[in-house]
Amino acid sequence: MTREEIMNIIEEKNIRFFRLQFVDILGFMKNVAIPKSQIGKALDGDMMFDGSSIDGFVRIHESDMYLKPDFNTFTVLPWRNKDGVSAARIICDVYKSDGTPFEGCPRVNLKRVLAEAKELGYTMNVGTEAEFFLFERDEKGAPTTITNDVAGYFSLDPEDMATNCRREIIEMLEQMGFEIEASHHEVAEGQHEINFKYSDALEAADNTVTFKWVVKSIAGKYNLHATFMPKPIFGVNGSGMHTNQSLFNLDGSNAFFDESDDLQLSKVAYSYIAGALKNARGFSSVTNPLVNSYKRLVPGYEAPVYAAWSASNRSALIRIPAARGVSTRTEIRCPDAAANPYLAFAMMLNSGLDGVKNNLTPPPEVARDIFEMTAAEMEEEGISVMPGSLMEAIEELEASPIAKETLGDHIYEKYIIAKKAEWDSFRTAVTDWEIKEYLTPY
Repeated sequence: MTREEIMNIIEEKNIRFFRLQFVDILGFMKNVAIPKSQIGKALDGDMMFDGSSIDGFVRIHESDMYLKPDFNTFTVLPWRNKDGVSAARIICDVYKSDGTPFEGCPRVNLKRVLAEAKELGYTMNVGTEAEFFLFERDEKGAPTTITNDVAGYFSLDPEDMATNCRREIIEMLEQMGFEIEASHHEVAEGQHEINFKYSDALEAADNTVTFKWVVKSIAGKYNLHATFMPKPIFGVNGSGMHTNQSLFNLDGSNAFFDESDDLQLSKVAYSYIAGALKNARGFSSVTNPLVNSYKRLVPGYEAPVYAAWSASNRSALIRIPAARGVSTRTEIRCPDAAANPYLAFAMMLNSGLDGVKNNLTPPPEVARDIFEMTAAEMEEEGISVMPGSLMEAIEELEASPIAKETLGDHIYEKYIIAKKAEWDSFRTAVTDWEIKEYLTPY
């Protein structure tokens, strides 16, 4: 899309308000809203903002930053049309005042990592499956953990009372250019999933943050609260973000496909799997970034806690879906949607490429249900356990040989500071569980 095409749409759709969006280090979408009179200036990349006000960006004396829009991300916001007046958004890269890309911008960082992969002869395609819960709000509008349905996996009306909300989310996404492949109720009451088509890694990251924003916005219209929190309710399945990924050669062919192999996987695919398994503990704090993430990653709730791979076994960290040819891919099952997708994709890509560059070979696939294996059996199979807490995951990130290179010095440093502060806040908090367990007997 060109600047002229965007300006024509702005006139045609009577767009009066324009949102310049970007993502901070922790993955939160930020935006600067401007009126129609400033759109031309924004499209020229001349909009300045105070970067020192964004967590993990810059210090106060170096705060002036610019938002450089990516014209391909321009879209009209279909739910913001009122009385013939519309709004639109565009996703931006963050630039420094000297006109150079800001190394602390997660989108800029992912573009750098993708460019390095391209030098090796590969592009990355990604498809995310972000699960979420819909909860009721109380009389003051505050979110609760009360679901508005008693449905289960693939349930139909009338048990799935959020059908209308989910349908409108899909309609809005389609109007914004998403190709929706499927939607359904998930395993837990109030839990849902909407799947959209894969794309190149940068567009997939843009789509993931946009998807979360649309889901939350439309849920609010139904007086519901949508949350991508990994484990909002004890005793039921948490919400993950299974991340399907593949490498393509620069000629457009799938680098993971080899028809002559028993599993129709190429040497590149096997090495990518080996690299992902080798580095899985190291990328865990990025793909699973919250204290709460590790309440989901426990045995018994379909969440992968063991670093193994399989062509079919859903208890393994890496699964190979059945489709072959252009659709040949790996599915890494540990991430959750609290992750910053720009950072998560970069870490998973470089983890896999570590295996490709070093010609690593993965251990044999695990066909058994890993949850039923003993510790000795897992050790014999070479299966390692994923971190059990955010602090353990942070320590693995610090020990990772590829993390600093992948995230860049700025993001690496600021991310670890932020996550250690989160862990310390949790570690020193007195929880309801502690009061219930200890107050009376002690």
